[in-house]
Amino acid sequence: MQTIDFKTKVLPLSGRMMRFADQFLKDGDEAKDVVQDIFLKLWQMRDELDKIDNLDAFSMKMVRNRCLDLIRARRAVSMDEVTERKLNREPGEERDELELTDTAGRIRALIGRLPEQQKAVMYMRDIENQDYGEIAELTGLNANAIRVNLSRARKKVREELVKIWENENERSKSIVAKIF
Repeated sequence: MQTIDFKTKVLPLSGRMMRFADQFLKDGDEAKDVVQDIFLKLWQMRDELDKIDNLDAFSMKMVRNRCLDLIRARRAVSMDEVTERKLNREPGEERDELELTDTAGRIRALIGRLPEQQKAVMYMRDIENQDYGEIAELTGLNANAIRVNLSRARKKVREELVKIWENENERSKSIVAKIF
């Protein structure tokens, strides 16, 4: 694809890409960064763009994937950050810490019930903060298999934890109803 073709076919997609990224991220500046990153990637692969049937759909999928990566990165909290929070907590937060400790124990138990491969990948990624390359070396899995196992493990732990919390909520409501 020539420069002129890039300007006429790709650059006009910017408005739509920007709106889409902004809906995902709820942050205009971050959305601009995403769109700029995608334009850079599209420019770098401009020689292959002629082979793509639907450039509009392709670019929107790239925006979507980049936004999801950023959202996932926001949610990930390293163990160093958790330790830092504990050291800097205010007096009177003991109850909160007890709840967090209880929840952490439950999460560890739920992780322990996962299939071995999912358990290992989740431990290496979320507890030891290893990157995908290190995990691949240790497990012999490719990056895609690691992502799939990690996603399934997190989903299972999340679903089970939500079930536990919902059951506790129901029990609490019934106890309060009996008291009053």
